[in-house]
Amino acid sequence: MDSFEFESGRVLEDVNVEYGTSGIPKYDEDGNIVNAIVYCPNIFGGRSILAQYHNLIKNHDFDRNDYFFIRIFSLGVPGSCSPSSTGLKYNFPQYTFKDRVNFKRQFLAEKFNIKNIQGLIGEGFGGFEVFTWACEYPDDMDFIIVVNSSFKTYSYRYIFVKCAESIIEASDDFYSDEYSSSFSMLSIPIFRLLFAGYFPESILENASNDEIDALMEGYVEDGLFMDIHDFKFRNDCMLNYDVEDKLHNINAKSLILGLEGYLFFNPKKDCAPLGDLIEDSKVLIFDSKSEKYYEDEDYSEMGFEIISFLKQFSE
Repeated sequence: MDSFEFESGRVLEDVNVEYGTSGIPKYDEDGNIVNAIVYCPNIFGGRSILAQYHNLIKNHDFDRNDYFFIRIFSLGVPGSCSPSSTGLKYNFPQYTFKDRVNFKRQFLAEKFNIKNIQGLIGEGFGGFEVFTWACEYPDDMDFIIVVNSSFKTYSYRYIFVKCAESIIEASDDFYSDEYSSSFSMLSIPIFRLLFAGYFPESILENASNDEIDALMEGYVEDGLFMDIHDFKFRNDCMLNYDVEDKLHNINAKSLILGLEGYLFFNPKKDCAPLGDLIEDSKVLIFDSKSEKYYEDEDYSEMGFEIISFLKQFSE
């Protein structure tokens, strides 16, 4: 994009946006795409609950080509405009979740001439974008699907975010323009901390310490590929995330799904209240011990709920 203006008023020029599409666009008589679904993934797409349903969707009377899926790499994420990719590092503009939504809305309008999308799908961190989008621009979409996410940062999630902030601020090198290997290694304690919140208890409670070490190091290894400046700005964005007072704005038909057994996510607090706070919503909470989404051949009731919900919009 030629430029992008943040809520703070700062403007960046020549803004890169990385995106991918699948499915086939359908058009109305005026040439507008009418079946666009924007997917907002969690931090690590490969460790995604939703990602496990691809084969289920393919094999169970569901035509992906009924929809035009668009995944836009968010503001703050390398590939798109981020502290690391722009070279601005700690001088990058502080952004909010509304900035991240506006970034995607502007790109959709400029690239595809899309002002109204059929739906939004988000998981974890990506769900924060979906809730923000549906609250701030309630007439933009027909439906939303949110998995294992929340409408605000609080409780254990707030503690995790504050701990990560403290680890980064303890480094004297964050605001230095010189590269420091010790600075890069900050990712290790941060992602070891986050590991405790992102893995379900049903996995950890039955694993030996050696198995936990292996799982944790795999998670940390993914984190080492994330620039610490990109992480810091995203972490700061989470500190101020709270759309609870705006949930009544949501007009979209909503499917809210949660899995029990995560320290970082509490479906009884993060999901259950949404049945009363969002008018046209369906809220379902599953037991992670029975919802073995991480096994190739067990796609769970949650997957069938997602497919059933999507199919009503393709008829």
